[in-house]
Amino acid sequence: MRVVLQRVTRAEVRIEGAVVGAIGRGFLLLVGFTDGDDESDSAWMAGKIVSLRVFPDDDGRMNRDLDDVDGGVLVVSQFTLYGDVRKGRRPSFVHAAAPDRARAAYDRFVQQLRDRVNGAVETGRFGASMEVDLVNDGPVTLVLER
Repeated sequence: MRVVLQRVTRAEVRIEGAVVGAIGRGFLLLVGFTDGDDESDSAWMAGKIVSLRVFPDDDGRMNRDLDDVDGGVLVVSQFTLYGDVRKGRRPSFVHAAAPDRARAAYDRFVQQLRDRVNGAVETGRFGASMEVDLVNDGPVTLVLER
């Protein structure tokens, strides 16, 4: 499981021009799955994300977590996180989970976040062509892998 986390002041995802998910301050998560991922991987990842202290305190130091700032989460599936470009000029996606397995893992991960996050947990639409708009705060971007 691979996640690109961006601390944002706002983020939204659109499908065919319509907003399907939006948050204010919080995290935009781009999430990809591989065949070896299981429920314990996504539970670990959800717990890690919620507890990350990457929001500034009164002294400007990264000491606050998502709940401390009443932050939300926008989760967007992105199988291209497992794109392999070591050979040739076109990515290979052989390490990305098959769509049916990835959809189940995505749904499980979103629910695990909803169980842990006090703020909003919004999503894109699995498998859809989406446009993501965000304002990266900091910028703070982390790559998490399990």
